[in-house]
Amino acid sequence: MENPPLQSELRLHINGDGHYRLPEALTFATTPQLYLQTGEMFDTPLPRLTFDLAGVQRVDSAGLALLLEWLREARRRSKEIRFENIPEQLAAIAKVSGLSDILTGVRSEE
Repeated sequence: MENPPLQSELRLHINGDGHYRLPEALTFATTPQLYLQTGEMFDTPLPRLTFDLAGVQRVDSAGLALLLEWLREARRRSKEIRFENIPEQLAAIAKVSGLSDILTGVRSEE
């Protein structure tokens, strides 16, 4: 049985100026806690939020759902959102789900 991630591993890493680095796992086990941090992110006065997914090594459909929720919240609050360094696993899940166009339209790097 896999050990659950430590609390510190589930934090969004704030790089400044609206840039966030996502943790290693975006899974059913981690996304609820990450979602709870959403309010902090969208309360910023900055017009753009950028999420770097370069460190994401494990992702499932819950991870994709979290990114889609962030997209909805960004639109609701008239903010621009970008996802950088989308892992192949996430791109594959989005493609199978018919959502690759949504992520492609907002990501700044392939």
